[in-house]
Amino acid sequence: MEGSAIILFCSCLLSVLVFYSADDTISANQTISDGQTIVSARGEFEMGFFSPKGKPHNRYFGIWYKKISNGTVIWVANRETPIANTSGIIKVSSMGIVVSTNQNSNTRIWLSNSSRSVKNPVAQLLDTGNLVFRDENEKENFVWQSFDHPVDTFLPGMKFGYDLVSGIDRYILSWKSDDDPAPGNYTCRVDKNGFPQVIFWKDSVPWYRAGPWVGSRFSGNPVQKYNGIYTERFVITETAAYYVFEVLITESPIAKLTLTPGGASTLDILNTEKHNWTQYRIFQVSDCDRYGICGTNGVCNINKSPRCKCMDGFDPKIPKDWGEADWSNGCMRNVQLECGNGDGFVKYSGVKLPDTRWSWYNMSMSLVECKDKCKKDCNCTAYSNLDFRNGGSGCLIWFGGLIDMQGFSEDGQDLYVRMAASELKENRKSRVKHLQIVLVPLLVILMVMISLSLLYAYKTKRLKRAGKEKTLASPDLDLPLFSFMQIAKATENFSKGGFGTVYKGILEEGQEIAVKRLAKDSRQGVDEFMNEVSCIAKLQHRNLVMLLGCCIEEGERLLIYEYLPNKSLDYYIFDKNMCRSLNWPKRYNIILGTARGLLYLHQDSRLKIIHRDLKASNILLDHEMNPKISDFGLARTFGESETPSSTTRVVGTHGYMSPEYAFDGLFSVKSDVYSFGVSLLEIIAGKRNRGFDHPDHNLNLIGHVWKMFNECNLLEVVDTVILESSNQHEVFRVIQIGLLCVQEYPEDRPNMSATIMMLTRDDTLPIPKQPGFFVERKNRHETGSSSEAFSLNTVDMSSFAPR
Repeated sequence: MEGSAIILFCSCLLSVLVFYSADDTISANQTISDGQTIVSARGEFEMGFFSPKGKPHNRYFGIWYKKISNGTVIWVANRETPIANTSGIIKVSSMGIVVSTNQNSNTRIWLSNSSRSVKNPVAQLLDTGNLVFRDENEKENFVWQSFDHPVDTFLPGMKFGYDLVSGIDRYILSWKSDDDPAPGNYTCRVDKNGFPQVIFWKDSVPWYRAGPWVGSRFSGNPVQKYNGIYTERFVITETAAYYVFEVLITESPIAKLTLTPGGASTLDILNTEKHNWTQYRIFQVSDCDRYGICGTNGVCNINKSPRCKCMDGFDPKIPKDWGEADWSNGCMRNVQLECGNGDGFVKYSGVKLPDTRWSWYNMSMSLVECKDKCKKDCNCTAYSNLDFRNGGSGCLIWFGGLIDMQGFSEDGQDLYVRMAASELKENRKSRVKHLQIVLVPLLVILMVMISLSLLYAYKTKRLKRAGKEKTLASPDLDLPLFSFMQIAKATENFSKGGFGTVYKGILEEGQEIAVKRLAKDSRQGVDEFMNEVSCIAKLQHRNLVMLLGCCIEEGERLLIYEYLPNKSLDYYIFDKNMCRSLNWPKRYNIILGTARGLLYLHQDSRLKIIHRDLKASNILLDHEMNPKISDFGLARTFGESETPSSTTRVVGTHGYMSPEYAFDGLFSVKSDVYSFGVSLLEIIAGKRNRGFDHPDHNLNLIGHVWKMFNECNLLEVVDTVILESSNQHEVFRVIQIGLLCVQEYPEDRPNMSATIMMLTRDDTLPIPKQPGFFVERKNRHETGSSSEAFSLNTVDMSSFAPR
């Protein structure tokens, strides 16, 4: 299809007809037609009719930033009923602001629906971005205002929340898509049940919860240092609850909170020099931010694996599900509460407070009074302070199960959970003293038994290793065995033309070979060596390296491969000079060939094989620069009916590992798809994912590509070497395929069969969702560290990571 699909994803670009600057007000005797606009007094905002870039025939009455080049829309009136042509008009009546068509002005497309009629009606666009309807003689008394009816954007000075007296509930509802302002799937609002809190909903299901306000921030947000840009507060009275944030450094509205069509909520700051937005903060940054991921009485911690853990005194309700990383059923008490029979409280520090929809609160109680209140109520399961500043104040009490908790260490709050008497530490002391008398002698006996067991295990391991080496020589593998002298002679005693631990050799009959020599103290032991041999011995595919034989003499472990003269892919794409030899057709051929090799491993070979360490250095190039996947030491094989699951031994290269594998040890063919996506983006960008550096942000390569994709600036991503030899549409399409492969959740990623179809056909591509490990690193100049938040990517080499 003509044109790039990328253009359709550019958010909030406007198509406005001829501009006509009028006063910032519309009076009863005025009519504003499509093509005319109203500009606020200082020129900050503009309103009129616009069309999203992807739907030029749909016209909407809305408000947007005037001083920003891409015209970011902040409010839409007729979001569900667009006008199909340029016949729209705006006028005011005694009852409010009216949007209709000039063919029939009595046909109302939208009405502000004011609470009372006005004698001298005026509509005014303020420099705050607020459209107000009032009497001309009452400048401060608004009958209706757009700030009471937000769409997907929350601006400084707006009240976000509810007012029980007026009946107004101010909440934001995402667009359906980037070019369709109709109501989408995501809603953010202040919940009225229990203690007020901000909850994000996906349709009718909780999606993310910011947590209750605890004095200076929401419980679910980490402590923020004073930023000098904005302040925030949450007001709670008997009849209202609302959130407000204000900018500090200027009178201009340079900040906004937005709920995207994909459900992400971001705080964006205007770069006044470049006239574009910079993402200052994203509120959902990890798996632990997904509502209730650990179920009732479970705590999520992003820095631990597995993510979820039951509180002390609780065990998984369905242990089998927890073993498969499904924690949604939560935890249950080991000992049930017996009200009035010695129940007490256990303190948990550094947590995000649980969902408060089933809670009671008092703003003036002390923590001691709060404890007494909870203890007297048999239905109370936990209590906490409301305000954690200056030693704490206020009382918050929960009833029933505790859900959606998160471990924050020093950033969290104190929660006091009710426990049965037998679960309290005081009651355990006497039992511990008694156990010590019994256990000490038993421990001595146990240590002796362990020592004997270790000695037996050592001897058994040596026998087992010898058995494996014998098995390797079995004719079942149908693999030639070379003598050590043959290989030493062929490689001139391992000194001939090698790179790394791979050496070039020439057999006596003249055949060139590559010899991979595993050091005797290598972490790749007999198991990994056997694995690589068994994996690749019977594989036959033009995009997989061919194994010719092996050698196990004299304690050596040698693999003999076909010789590939052009070394590995990383030798070219990451070198400023060598990269010039790889134009776009060659890089596209490497991408496609690698994809076909992976498809063979996943689908077409006798056993399903998951590589687990696909990266540029493991893609070798033959004399025609065709790619061949190598290094199967970490691969896992599965029968046709077997389903890949999990491991307690995470191996591979950080930066290429998928989130579910790096954090939880869960791997599947989709883990290889993620690694392929990273390699694809590296091939196009000519940059490594890890160690990527950019002057405008601290994202890794994946994050940079995602940012440029959303800003419709993919030329910023492409290696300049391939620009002259490429079709931009084709390159942009392949980048989009790469983003589809590195999506955060494995179920969203395509399999390799679908990936090859997308690479070889020109069908419309799906819209990629946010990639995994898309988190901005800390500024190394500010923190003195180059580590990435919420990422395991701290070393760039193959490693065996303990679990």
